[in-house]
Amino acid sequence: MHDAMMGDLDWQQGMPDTACAGGLVVAHHGMRFLADANGVLFPRQWLTAQLSETIIAEQGIGHLNGEPVFMLELEQPVQLAGFSWLSLRQFMLDGRLTLFRLLGFASQVGTWAREHRYCGSCGQRMQQAVGHRMMQCHRCQLQQYPRLAPSMIVVVSRGDEILLARSSRFVTGMYSALAGYVEPNETVEHCVAREVREEVSIEIADIRYIASQNWPFPHSLMLGFHAQYVSGEIIPQPDEIEDAQWFSIHNLPPLPAQNSIARYLIDLYVAQRLGHAEPMLPR
Repeated sequence: MHDAMMGDLDWQQGMPDTACAGGLVVAHHGMRFLADANGVLFPRQWLTAQLSETIIAEQGIGHLNGEPVFMLELEQPVQLAGFSWLSLRQFMLDGRLTLFRLLGFASQVGTWAREHRYCGSCGQRMQQAVGHRMMQCHRCQLQQYPRLAPSMIVVVSRGDEILLARSSRFVTGMYSALAGYVEPNETVEHCVAREVREEVSIEIADIRYIASQNWPFPHSLMLGFHAQYVSGEIIPQPDEIEDAQWFSIHNLPPLPAQNSIARYLIDLYVAQRLGHAEPMLPR
């Protein structure tokens, strides 16, 4: 199936039975997908035969226009003539959001299947439960479900200025909102205040939830917030923050991709401050 057709199709996440014949399939390894000139979706029976020796797991992931879709998790990125491997992030950046949602889920399920082949308690080979997205150990009864890592991202404002920072991992010149993972025994609001304090040494208040976005790199749920500056001078955290600055909403640096929650939070504050129409967060 050609990926260009994805915008006209209906994607419904689910768990079609792998015992059923037919359907479409994607092949995944390390947050990358096998692709040819037409895209990443292939006839299931044909691709399974091509990759049979390197398949770790097969999972049903949903229905595309009523047709079942499956994911093959591979031991290694097999090289086939006329095929290449494309990163998951590339599909977010080029705006193919339906396809990105499908592949994001496939990547999360594939990573989970790969990382839970063996029991973390006794080392026994895990088995896929019938009818459930669960791996189970028949020796010690341990059960493992796919899990998300809750994380926060926050735009801190000071009038017509917003606090943006960059990591050495970013594209040259790009700045974004501060972000971090929720730790055990803390609320997301506590996490927001702690991460801002740790990363740039400032205090904030009026922490307000805005929106969320699934972030399959590899398994985060990004919870977006806005907060007000209270006190302190910016001191970037060594080894975490390369630079952090207050930027005027009239003179912002290069920002994250349009389809990201980071960009949405920034654009939302700017629009509200200037009285412009508010942006929409892609779903």
